[in-house]
Amino acid sequence: MARLMLAILLISLALNPLSSATAVASTHTNREALLCLNRAFDTWKSTTSPDFCTWHGVTCTTRTGQAPLVVALDMEAEGLSGEIPTCISNLTSLVRIHLPNNTLSGHIPPELGRLSELRYLNLSFNSLNGTIPSSLGTLGKLSALDLGSNGFSGTIPPFMKFPSKLTYLSLTGNSLTGVVPPSVANLSSLTSLLLADNQLQGFIPDLGKLSSLKNLDLSTNNLSGTVPPSIYNLSSLNFLGMFGNNLGGTLPFDMGNTLANIKSLFMQDNHFWGDIPASLQNASTMTYIHLGNNSLTGVVPSFSSMENLEFVMLYSNHLEAGDWTFFSSLANCRHLLEFNVGENNLCGDLPANSIANLPKSLTALTLRSNNISGTIPLEIGNLSNLNMLYLDRNLFMGSIPPTLGQLHNLVVLSLPQNNFSGEIPPSIGSLNQLEELYLQENDLSGIIPESLGSCQKLLALNLSCNTLGGSIKGHMLARLEQLSWLLDLSHNQLTTSIPLEMGSLINLGSLNISHNNLTGRIPSTLSACVRLEALRVEENILQGDIPQSLANLKGLKVLDCSSNNLSGTIPEFLGTFTSLMYLNMSFNDFQGPLPTAGVFANRSGSFVQGNPHLCANIAVQDLPRCFASTSTQKHKFVIPILIALSTLVALALLLGVFNFWLRRRYKSSERIGHSYMEMKRITYGDIIKATDSLSLANVVGSGQFGTVYKGWFDAEDGTVAVKVFKLNQHGALHSFIAECKALQHIRHRNLVKVITACSTYDPVGNEFRALVFEYMASGSLEDRLHNHKCGDMSLGAMICISVDIACALEYLHNQCIPPVVHCDMKPGNILFNNDDTACVCDFGLARLIHGCSSGEQSGTTSIVGPRGSIGYIAPEYGMGSEISTEGDVYSYGIVLLEMLTHKRPTNEEFSDGLTLRKYVDASLSRTQDILHPSLISEMGDQCVGHIPNLQEHNTFALKDICALRLLRLGLLCSAESPKDRPTMHDVYGEVTEVKEAFFSMDN
Repeated sequence: MARLMLAILLISLALNPLSSATAVASTHTNREALLCLNRAFDTWKSTTSPDFCTWHGVTCTTRTGQAPLVVALDMEAEGLSGEIPTCISNLTSLVRIHLPNNTLSGHIPPELGRLSELRYLNLSFNSLNGTIPSSLGTLGKLSALDLGSNGFSGTIPPFMKFPSKLTYLSLTGNSLTGVVPPSVANLSSLTSLLLADNQLQGFIPDLGKLSSLKNLDLSTNNLSGTVPPSIYNLSSLNFLGMFGNNLGGTLPFDMGNTLANIKSLFMQDNHFWGDIPASLQNASTMTYIHLGNNSLTGVVPSFSSMENLEFVMLYSNHLEAGDWTFFSSLANCRHLLEFNVGENNLCGDLPANSIANLPKSLTALTLRSNNISGTIPLEIGNLSNLNMLYLDRNLFMGSIPPTLGQLHNLVVLSLPQNNFSGEIPPSIGSLNQLEELYLQENDLSGIIPESLGSCQKLLALNLSCNTLGGSIKGHMLARLEQLSWLLDLSHNQLTTSIPLEMGSLINLGSLNISHNNLTGRIPSTLSACVRLEALRVEENILQGDIPQSLANLKGLKVLDCSSNNLSGTIPEFLGTFTSLMYLNMSFNDFQGPLPTAGVFANRSGSFVQGNPHLCANIAVQDLPRCFASTSTQKHKFVIPILIALSTLVALALLLGVFNFWLRRRYKSSERIGHSYMEMKRITYGDIIKATDSLSLANVVGSGQFGTVYKGWFDAEDGTVAVKVFKLNQHGALHSFIAECKALQHIRHRNLVKVITACSTYDPVGNEFRALVFEYMASGSLEDRLHNHKCGDMSLGAMICISVDIACALEYLHNQCIPPVVHCDMKPGNILFNNDDTACVCDFGLARLIHGCSSGEQSGTTSIVGPRGSIGYIAPEYGMGSEISTEGDVYSYGIVLLEMLTHKRPTNEEFSDGLTLRKYVDASLSRTQDILHPSLISEMGDQCVGHIPNLQEHNTFALKDICALRLLRLGLLCSAESPKDRPTMHDVYGEVTEVKEAFFSMDN
């Protein structure tokens, strides 16, 4: 089309020759302008031929006997660099400028506006910057303008001066701000309007007049409000892109009828709510539906009439399966490639017939996080082209179907966090294209099948948190040479030694074989795994020295050898590892001096307690000084020293034998870090006595994993709170371990103080786990907000509480090494001591951000997956995102809004897409509609229908300002996207300023 247009233009120009004198002048001007361009564009492959019409990329028009005129510059992907010179405007006959995919920089010269004949301008995919010159609006004949993928900033210039001839406009991929100019609606000939990937904000203008529009892309901006109804009536639309904005509202019930020619619908990552219109199936030309990450509800509609569908993305909504008709309807979508309805609330069992009838073209199926129960139908094996299968985080039970072995094209198989039992089917070994296998956190038993060695393309293998037994087969590992992301076999019951063949995994980045019953030595062959960043072998029965050959693992970031029977000296080479951030060698039998360089100089990043024969040459807490005698001391104190040494040796041997017996006695159970052993020692009998035999009269609280009792040990501790874990509850033992690890090294005035822990057996041999805390006598924030007997809180009290909570989280996130993420911030986990100071408690879901856990690829993914309390969980956790400090910030924001409104985020009124955050955001300008009545009466009439300003210095107004700042902070913290939330450091600074401003009113 472009070439035809150019040919017509050339003929038109040829029919209107210039006068001879004018032609000579124009030729000279054209030549000089091209020479100027040649100098500006360093790498232009032009020639020095006098006939510039033969130059590379130059097109001229001429008539016999007439002077040539340059009408087109075509130099795509020619490696051009430099700036566009103003002399280009001297080529006054230019009709076409096509210079995309180069490295041109600088600004667009405003002089381009002089090129009155210009019909086509494409400068996309360069490095141009500055503002878009308004002079381009004077180009009356322009029909196509593409400035996409540059670095332009500022606002989009008005389109009023553009003619109705403009059919194609692309400014995608810049940094443009401001609004979408309403004048764009006057470009009646537009067929493509592409403004995606900028920073535009405000409302979308009414574009109903653009009746010829086929492609509309406003994605990835900051647009808000609703989509104008007229856009849904543009029957010519083939492509509609609105994703990645802050748009809301419902989808029109008849949009499938009005968008008769729609092929691609991209509206994900917004705030749309309500049902997916059933009429959508009438859009028979549709190939791509993407409505993921919204707040859509209702039953997933049928797709039976959409035979051309290739991609359906409906993840992260609140959709239901109904009778699973939608699943059966997919049988008619013969070209379907990907179907993703994960992170919804489908529930129920997967219908076997529907699975069997899914189109054979399907390459990716995602049903994760849907509370789907029952078993996986054997018919799953019929989907012969499947590449990716995500069924994780559901309630599936029974055995893993052996028919999965028929999916020979499978690349990713993800089944973690279900209730699968039985053995891992050997048939999985026939999946020779498999790159990722995730089976963690189920109830799988038996041995690791040797057939997995046939999956020679595996990059990641995670079998952690099951009850697998037997040994790790060395010859199987030797065949998995491609393993590079992770190998996680932790939290099982594996026995015997670590095979020497582990060293054949030379590309491996993370190895976790902790929490098993492995014996023998750490193999020196691990030194060949030079790309290892995380090595975790803690909680086994390993013995012997740390091999000196491990000095090759210079890239290690995490090394945990704790709770074994390792001996010898701690190697000096560990102090030379510049990347090593976390080192745990505690509870072994290391001896000799502690190294001082590198990670050892960071006492918050290295842990060596529980090694009775370690010493230090410098002052180190809990370690004795290394003995260094002089000749004088040798003669003067030789006898007392020998006596003392003999006593210590005997005592150490006795303790060593006792410690070894204990470790063998309890090895079959899950173990934890032993920092609590440095605290007060208590027994099962002590706890029974302190709580009056765990009397119901002493129960002060109960949760999913434990019951809290009030108790008394002695006058030193006074009244205590004893949390006894319900070990028959799945996940309780993980909760105990997580809480111990989180509380191991943290102390803060706004954290409930841990006194000690108890890990033992009751008299009949059952495992028993308990934690003892300082008793918090003044109840919880939950009580104060929702128990009317507690009375109403003042605004000042709320501000103080918000500061206390922020202070605790700021400490956990920024002052603890490694940082701690609480993962369950809610009013019930905020307690008050006798001084009415708010303290954060319950670290049963907490995670330390370091190294590799049992997550798929990340070191910060939870061992038991993202957990928390409904209403307070960050939305990204529902999509499988890594646990992060941003998740705590989100929960803090919800708690802040709950304090000010006295409304739980799970209130029944918050349904059909309405949330506590949206409720507050929608009424922020009317604080009387948001704040709890007690706060409104405290602030007086100033609050009603009025947002105060800083010039109003009366007490009521200042209180209202403080309340408004807290509301805005709550909204900011609970932003949907983690990147839009402040850090806890910034939050703490803001609430501290609010507190200072509030209490300054008393001065």
